[in-house]
Amino acid sequence: MLKKETLKFIKDVAANNNREWFAEHKPKYEEAKQDVLNLVTAIIPELAKVDPLISADTDPKKSLLRIYRDVRFSKNKDPYKNNYGIWFSSKSKGGNEPGYYLHIQPEKSFVAGGYWMPDAPHVKLIRQEIDYNIGDFKEIINSKDFKENFKLGTANVLKNAPKGYDPADPNIEFLKLKSFEATMQLKDEEFFKPTLVNKLISSFKTVQPLVAFLRNAIDV
Repeated sequence: MLKKETLKFIKDVAANNNREWFAEHKPKYEEAKQDVLNLVTAIIPELAKVDPLISADTDPKKSLLRIYRDVRFSKNKDPYKNNYGIWFSSKSKGGNEPGYYLHIQPEKSFVAGGYWMPDAPHVKLIRQEIDYNIGDFKEIINSKDFKENFKLGTANVLKNAPKGYDPADPNIEFLKLKSFEATMQLKDEEFFKPTLVNKLISSFKTVQPLVAFLRNAIDV
């Protein structure tokens, strides 16, 4: 579970997103960061039981993403993120592979699993895997637990059928995907319950077959 002050801090960052304010409140940032790291520390060994490619010895600091934004190529020059991002995968850092994500942001938190915006070679391989094994893919996303809790992302798709695929293919909606992730929303109060880790692990377990399918597609 998290402390209420941890969510409050990230909310305060969003309202005071400047270096001067952040410097004055650095001790509170360190407290909040440690609180999130404690949560990550509790998650990792349990997630390793669900997914054998996740090492139980993973350093929690490698899963917690930086709060500092890269503003070099962004119109938004706010120096800090307004969320805590936590990424779990066999490589931990980077995210250039399928894995699991926990997004902590007041009133906008969610759990996710899959592969967000892979590069073109990986998209091609995943699309081919879906085409060849559409039955397995549909079995995953149509399972009872998946449908009740997760939603497959459809924001990043091609306007037209990808090259080499029939526009009339009954599964063209999946073949047009450019990103392959499923998300489940979380309410703020879930973070303050002692059952938080169990809920998160249960959610990751539900989405694990999708992660495994995508890994198999790119031969990880």
